[in-house]
Order: sequence, then structure tokens, then C-alpha cells
Amino acid sequence: MPDAKSKKQQQAAGAALSAKRGEQDKSDLQGASKQMYESMSESELEDMASTDRSDLPETASGD
Repeated sequence: MPDAKSKKQQQAAGAALSAKRGEQDKSDLQGASKQMYESMSESELEDMASTDRSDLPETASGD
């Protein structure tokens, strides 16, 4: 899975990762984070969530 393309995408991956690890209730997830939780593995989420945010736009085209 490629790195996150926006800060919002990186944040959604972090929320989904937290739920995968049992640190957050998966019923609290919404939108992109819920889809990521259901479709991505923990390692894919970890890669996306660890993307450096400093050069990312707030949102990417289509976000």
C-alpha cells in the first residue's frame, strides 16, 4: 500500500489502526477509517499511518 496522500488520509489510517489493535471501539469509526479497517491489514495501516505529514496537503484530490 502506498504512503498516505493527505493528512486526512493519514489520520483515518491511524484511527483504523487503533481499532485493529483494540485500542478503540470499531463502532466509533466512520467514513474512510471504517473502510480502511475493513479492507486493509494491520501492517498496511501501520505503513499509511506512519507517513510523514510535514509535506502532505490537508486533503488530496477526491478526498
